[in-house]
Amino acid sequence: MAGVDYSRLAGEVEGRVFLPGSPGFRVGSHLFNTRYKHRTPAAVLTAAHTADVQRALVWAREQGVPVVARNGGHSFAGYSVNDGLVIDLSRLTQTRADGSTGLVVAGGGAKISHVYDAMQPYEMVFSTGTSPTVGVAGLALGGGAAFAARRYGLTADALVETTVVLADGSLAVANERENPDLFWACKGGGGGNFGINVSLTFQAHPVPDVTTFHLTWKWSDAAAVLEAGQHMVRRAPDDFAARLGVWTHGTGPGAIRDNAEVTLQGQYFGPASECLQILDPVLAAATPVSRDVAERTFWEANKYMVHATSGDQFALRSNYIREPLSGDGVETMLSWVERWPGSHNADGGGVGLFSWGGAINRVAPDATAFVHRDTLFLVSMDTSWTDDDDPGLIAANLDWLDGLHAGMAPHVTGSAYQNFVDPHLTNWREAYYGANYGRLVQVKQKYDPEGVFSFDQAVGS
Repeated sequence: MAGVDYSRLAGEVEGRVFLPGSPGFRVGSHLFNTRYKHRTPAAVLTAAHTADVQRALVWAREQGVPVVARNGGHSFAGYSVNDGLVIDLSRLTQTRADGSTGLVVAGGGAKISHVYDAMQPYEMVFSTGTSPTVGVAGLALGGGAAFAARRYGLTADALVETTVVLADGSLAVANERENPDLFWACKGGGGGNFGINVSLTFQAHPVPDVTTFHLTWKWSDAAAVLEAGQHMVRRAPDDFAARLGVWTHGTGPGAIRDNAEVTLQGQYFGPASECLQILDPVLAAATPVSRDVAERTFWEANKYMVHATSGDQFALRSNYIREPLSGDGVETMLSWVERWPGSHNADGGGVGLFSWGGAINRVAPDATAFVHRDTLFLVSMDTSWTDDDDPGLIAANLDWLDGLHAGMAPHVTGSAYQNFVDPHLTNWREAYYGANYGRLVQVKQKYDPEGVFSFDQAVGS
C-alpha cells in the first residue's frame, strides 16, 4: 500500500519481510487457484514464531494496513492473499505427537504432511484431507473431511485446543474450559474470521490397516453405477468411505463425450474380502473398465489416495444431499457433464459425491460451529481452464458451472461446504453456517469487534 514504510515492520520482527519484486515474495503470496494470480499484496511477512505474528498485527493496526494469514494458499477463492500485509505462517510447522495420550500438537503453519510424519511412528491418526500441502489449521477451521471422516469424524471434531493471536495482538488459549465460545467457533466457523491460529492440538486414535479401491466405468454405465453406488454408501458401515465421480476433459464436443467416465475411489478399514462384499452392488450394476482393490497399511493408502490435480485455474460450487439422488437428479447431473464446454486443463469438469454420514453426523448441529450434520454426500461441482483458453471459452466454463449448480438445485439441500469457499455464493451465511451463524457473529463481535480480520465472506460482514 502506498505511503506505508514496511522497513519499520522488518525491524520489529525476526522473520523476513518481502516486497513485490524481491526474491521470496512470490513464494509467500502464491495461490493454489491461479485464477486469482493477479492479486498482489503490498508485502509478505514470513513469520519466524508466534511473537512475529503478534507484532505484525499490532503494527498493521497502527498503520491501518489490511492483514490476512496464509499457510498453504489453498483458499479456493484466493482469500489467503489481500492487497495489504500477508502474514505467512509457513515456518511455524513444528508438530509433535504423544503416543501415550494420542495428542498431536501442530504449529499454525503445519501442513497435512507434517502431521502425518509426526503420527506415523505411533500408528495413530485423526481425519485429515487428501492433499499433503494443505494447511491443517485452515482445514480444521472449516470442518475438514476425507476418507477417514466417517470413522473418526471431521478434522474439527478432533480439535481439543488451539492458541489464537487475536486482533489486538494478544494470545488466547481456547478449549472447553478457556474461551469456550471461541473454541466452539474455531470448530467449523471458517478460517480467517476470529484470529490467527498459531497452535492446534488434536486427539488422534489408533489406526488399523485398510483396503483401498479405485474403479472406473464407461460413460454408458453412469446412471446404473450412480444409483447403485449411492445406495451402497447409505447402507455401508462407518469404516467404509467413497467418492463417486462423473467427469470429462478435453476440447471439442466429440472429445468430451469420448473422455467422460465414472469413477469410484475410497477405502475401508478392514480386509479386502469384506470390502468386496460392500462393493458388490455397484460391481453387479455394471462391469468396471478398470479395477484396483488392495490391502495396504494406512500410510501406504494415504500416499495412494493423494488427490492429484493439474491445478491451474478452476471454479467450484458445492452442496449436500441427505438421500440418494432420484433418477431425475442423476439424469440432470449427467446431461450437464455431457454439455461441459471443454478446456486445456486436464482436470476437466464434472461432479463428485463424497460420502459423509457416520461419525460426522453423530455430532449435534450446534455442538460445534459446523452445522452440516445430517448429510449423506457432499456434492462438489467444478470446472477448470488454463491461460491457453480464450476468454470466451473461460466464460462458457463459468456459465456452465452456474447452470449445473442451478440445475441441481431441486435435488440438493441448498447448503454449501465452507472449506470449498465459493465467491459467487450469494446466500453464503445460511449456506455455510445455517442456524449457527448468529452465534458466530456474537463471537466475532467479542474477539474482533473492529473487523480486523475481513474478507468478502467474513463472518459479521
